[in-house]
Amino acid sequence: MKYSKYSAVIIGSGIAGLYAALKIQQQANLPDGLLVITKSKLGESNSRYAQGGMVGVLKENKKDSVASHVIDTLKAGAGLSELNTVKFISENSDKVIKDLLNFGVEFDKNEQGEITFTLEAAHSVNRVLHAGGDATGRMIEQALCKQVINNENIDIYEKALAVELLVNNKSECKGCIVFNEITNEYETVYSPITILATGGIGQLYKYTTNPSGATGDGLALAYNAGAVMQDMEFVQFHPTALAIDGEENRFLISEAVRGEGAKLVDVDGCEFMQKYDSRLELAPRDIVTRANYNEMKEKNTNCVYLNATCIDRNKIAKRFPNISKKCIENGIDMSKDFIPVAPAAHYYMGGVKTNIEGKTSINGLFAIGEVSSTGLHGGNRLASNSLLECVVCAYEVANVLKNCSLAAPKQIDEKIMNTINIYLSEVDDNPIDIKSLKTRLKDIMWSYVGILRDEKSLNEGLRCLEDLAREFNRSAKCLTKDEYEFRNMLCVAKLIALCALNRKESRGAHCRLDYPDTKENSAHSCLTRKEGELCFVK
Repeated sequence: MKYSKYSAVIIGSGIAGLYAALKIQQQANLPDGLLVITKSKLGESNSRYAQGGMVGVLKENKKDSVASHVIDTLKAGAGLSELNTVKFISENSDKVIKDLLNFGVEFDKNEQGEITFTLEAAHSVNRVLHAGGDATGRMIEQALCKQVINNENIDIYEKALAVELLVNNKSECKGCIVFNEITNEYETVYSPITILATGGIGQLYKYTTNPSGATGDGLALAYNAGAVMQDMEFVQFHPTALAIDGEENRFLISEAVRGEGAKLVDVDGCEFMQKYDSRLELAPRDIVTRANYNEMKEKNTNCVYLNATCIDRNKIAKRFPNISKKCIENGIDMSKDFIPVAPAAHYYMGGVKTNIEGKTSINGLFAIGEVSSTGLHGGNRLASNSLLECVVCAYEVANVLKNCSLAAPKQIDEKIMNTINIYLSEVDDNPIDIKSLKTRLKDIMWSYVGILRDEKSLNEGLRCLEDLAREFNRSAKCLTKDEYEFRNMLCVAKLIALCALNRKESRGAHCRLDYPDTKENSAHSCLTRKEGELCFVK
């Protein structure tokens, strides 16, 4: 096994990871350098698929204010958003967005050269910035990737998967073990700082807008290392994914299309959102998702439709070039035809419990972006708040580390050595049909731990997941990247189901048919792994 050392290691190459790498390198003293690990190619992440945009309370947008954004976020969060966190992220949005401009990010502007803002669901004013029309995530990612690649002080491991965190007897993270998919070799990377920026969990579900890499890897790493996890039951399903299956996911039809006036209609072409909420198509995502789901069940169809024919053809071409192109590829002209849409797993509000600086319950371990749970999103993320959280928290991690001594560990204890020895040992090489197991897990989660839940369905889901675990029969070292991904998916799936079973109420994206009411007092659900057993904590 190869051994190396770095002053800081970032696991994940989405916007949170890339921006953190650039800011840390810019500000901190890194005697042993900085490493970014990505299990795909640099820049392939959930961030890349963020179409709608990024919230920004900018000083030049006189119609907006921090107070207004905070109120909108708290309302969407269904009682679980943390006021101080929401306020801090909103107050710092102007600063980080102006900083992104310095790194080459180009947001869309009007003819006067002013940044333009659009409206999305549950926002009271236009405050969502966008780039490339409907390719905001990709445009930001490309700009940051270019900066990282050209930075000689940042090392990059591609096609590499972090499979275990190195945590000592003092609950300090001292690095990680990395599996190289190309060579099938392992490397122990020692570092005083490890930052999880691994994204979400969409691939745990049969229908998702997320790319193939969204398998909950960072969540499983943190949980197995003993970190406190928070609000694991809260999965956000986007109401409007294109109801045509791709190879790995469903194409997202951005909320911004509804923000520009598109209407949801049933199979008969009748609008229906007035039955569910006075805000109609711009109600919070959980409400619109359940409305679409209910209409599909009542009419026994596999989709509803988005009518965007009211939007000017030229505006569609300029504002939604990628969505328009994807529709045309599937024989749909947005200016004339209804778009078939259906809910799909989209974003994860739960995650590793952190503060605004990304600090977890394990010293030396940080988490930023979708893998974290800062208290911003609560029970239901407000549209386009996610990219903002990514960059604000990445900025704050760098602020913390610029005052730290970042020399790589010189000694390791027996606990870390025992962890390393697991990956030096041989493993049973009996063949496992991972593709089949992944497909079955996705079906289980969609059917039993999905948009609508109850005790019976959740218990059945857990039973089915246990059956998969017995068939898989690998708890530590695996043979391939796919096996490690399935190991992580199985771990996180169980946690989501258990937390959903434990929360006996409906709140935000968590809807219990047997507990339809929302409790008067809101509370986060926190859990950790102590001595190998799951333990809910207060």
